[in-house]
This record gives sequence, C-alpha cells and structure tokens, in this order.
Amino acid sequence: MSATLPQPPATVATFAQLLSSTRRGARLARLLATTQLRAWDLSPDVTERAEQIVAELAANAALHGRVQGRDFRLALALDTTTGLLRIAVTDARGGQLPVVPTDSATDGETGRGLLMVDALSDRWGTEPHPPGGKTVWAEVSHRTS
Repeated sequence: MSATLPQPPATVATFAQLLSSTRRGARLARLLATTQLRAWDLSPDVTERAEQIVAELAANAALHGRVQGRDFRLALALDTTTGLLRIAVTDARGGQLPVVPTDSATDGETGRGLLMVDALSDRWGTEPHPPGGKTVWAEVSHRTS
C-alpha cells in the first residue's frame, strides 16, 4: 500500500486585459499592472521590477507591434507554487521576433528597452501567436531566498 502525501493546491492568480495599441494603452497597461500587483500583495521590489517590464513590453507593443485596428493584450499570472510572476504582452505583428540588441546598437535614444527587460527579469522570451502575432513574456521570482 502506498500513501501519498497531501499536496497544497496550486494557486495561480491571473489578470488579462486588451488595450489599444497606442501610447495611452501602453500607459494604461502599466497602471493596471501596478494596481493588480499591489492587490496581490507582492513585495515592493517585485512590483517595481514588474512595473518596469510591463512599461517596456507595452510600449514596444504599441510602437513596434501595432497593426491598425488591432489591440494588444497584457496578461499577468502569479503562481504561488513555483514562486513566479509571468508577464506576457501579445501584439498583432509577428514578423521578426525581438532580440536583445548588442551594445553598439544602443547608442541612440532608443533600443535599450529589452536590455532593461533582460536585466529586470529572471528570464524572458518570445513565442509566435497565430495567426500573425507574437507574445513577449518575462518571468520574475516573487519568493525570497
């Protein structure tokens, strides 16, 4: 006879919102994310990091991923079992997936956003979102070591 140990139920809280692919929509994404993260009672450090990540990804979606008449989607998922907060921004323009620029490519006034995402997140990546969009996601640990 084998006994199984009781496992605490996995707890995943989610938030998702469609927003206009404009500067105003990007700003609203950051504000909504901040409000949600505070409601989930995450530490100020995690909230601040996530707020900056959302700001960069939403701005990129509004600027580079914009397709006339199509919105972008902000999704947050807080998994208390794994200790991860996942931030995902999906836009309507698939095409070329974003990559972190080289140091020589960041001499101008733009191009540093994904460097910030890379520095602030534990990991990040991209995935296609059929039929023609993409999702850029980042994960931030919310557990203290």
